[in-house]
Amino acid sequence: MDAQTLIFLSFILILSIFLGFELISKVPSILHTPLMSGSNAISGITLVGALISSGLKASPIISTTLGTLAIVLAMINVVAGYLVTDRMLKMFKPKNKNGAKK
Repeated sequence: MDAQTLIFLSFILILSIFLGFELISKVPSILHTPLMSGSNAISGITLVGALISSGLKASPIISTTLGTLAIVLAMINVVAGYLVTDRMLKMFKPKNKNGAKK
């Protein structure tokens, strides 16, 4: 990878970090759960990329190691996100007459 490509990709990364921070800081609390569900679906796409990268034949040891690490981290992100979303949605379920949630 040449220096110009590396600088361009670094610029995109830094720009996306700033943009993501600005967008997340402007989201009201009531929209947090639906947006989190959407981001969990997008995180599922990273699993596809991790699976592809773990099967590259260019440098098998590095790509397999990094791909496996990416799969593990993406799965932790997806599963934890769904657990948190499920827990938040349970907080909004109506209670019945006995005080227990339906």
